[in-house]
Amino acid sequence: MEKRLTAIKVKNAEDGKLFDGGGLILVKKAETGKWVFRYTHLGKRREMGLGSWPVVTLADARDLRDRWARVLAAGDDPIAVRDAETEAAIAQRDRADPTFAELVDLVFEAKRDNLRGRGDRGRWRSPLDLYMIPAFGRKPGSKLTQRDIADALRPIWRKKHPTAEKAIQRTRMVLKSAKRMRFPVDPDIVDSAQEILGYVQHVVQHTPHVAWQDIPALYGALPDTSAGWCNRWCILTAVRLFPARAAMVSEIEGDVWTVPSQRMKGMVGKVSDFRVPLSDPAIEIAQRAHEFEQEYLFPGMREGKPITDAAVEKCLREIGAAGTPHGFRTSFRTWAQATAVSFDVAEMALSHVVGNKVVRSYARDDLLDQRRVVMQSWARFVTGQEANVIPIRV
Repeated sequence: MEKRLTAIKVKNAEDGKLFDGGGLILVKKAETGKWVFRYTHLGKRREMGLGSWPVVTLADARDLRDRWARVLAAGDDPIAVRDAETEAAIAQRDRADPTFAELVDLVFEAKRDNLRGRGDRGRWRSPLDLYMIPAFGRKPGSKLTQRDIADALRPIWRKKHPTAEKAIQRTRMVLKSAKRMRFPVDPDIVDSAQEILGYVQHVVQHTPHVAWQDIPALYGALPDTSAGWCNRWCILTAVRLFPARAAMVSEIEGDVWTVPSQRMKGMVGKVSDFRVPLSDPAIEIAQRAHEFEQEYLFPGMREGKPITDAAVEKCLREIGAAGTPHGFRTSFRTWAQATAVSFDVAEMALSHVVGNKVVRSYARDDLLDQRRVVMQSWARFVTGQEANVIPIRV
């Protein structure tokens, strides 16, 4: 192949097009230039850039020209082949260094089976979707800095500190998991971001609750509606709102309501079904649902669905109650404390873990009989049958 140019000729040439042969052209202007490979494919003339001179030398340009000439000789369009290679390289780079948003998706998918349904999954992602991904979600994980994290959380670090804490914990979790997946990330930047944001003296706000002494008056004031009966059920059983509002007639046998593990708090595979002894007033509520041939004890507005959290909470607001359905658990626990109920029995009634792993491996009884006595006494107090509180020792 004819070679018309030399390095000296290129350097000393005036501005304009310099032809080397074989389709290689240098478009020179002053001290710079652009290498071009001119060719014809399927009857159409095309020009392919090969880089700038003098960064790309004459020898380099010839090597590139020869490579793409071989592609052309094989019947392919060099520009189309190069574009495809570029896209593949970008895709490979992105797989090797995904964006933060992509890392969140990867980690979430890996963890989702340990999260309970849409509620828990939504709560896990929410701080990331609201604050972190909008701020730096498109940034590759390897390029993420402590400043990115700090800047994203600064507006809520003091105003909404619990939310900010959740966001930074989830971010740390994502980066640690991503590092274990062999992606080029640095989880330590999360701790550095916390140093930048500074210490916050946050006072924990406990769930509002009604004093146990006021529970009988509240119980009597609840309306005879699905929401009112659900609140009564929460009071009598001391069970969390989600398992309570979705209680089904088929889950009750005799005076025992078995809450499926899927509705119990905790990681999938780490919790089991929970038996709840039902007091006489609770059994009456269950029988009421059975008489009306209801699938759910507390049906909602949508057919075939249980009542919603919002409807149960709204019921309390409408009668002026200061607490929440979840707060009834605190009401029960303080009553149990005031009446000298055994610590283990009271905690077991709330489905709390009692003792360490070794203790639990031996103490496997769920104390159903003892809890039955306590819940019956609690029901008598709640319904006004016991005006005076007498210490119970179980």
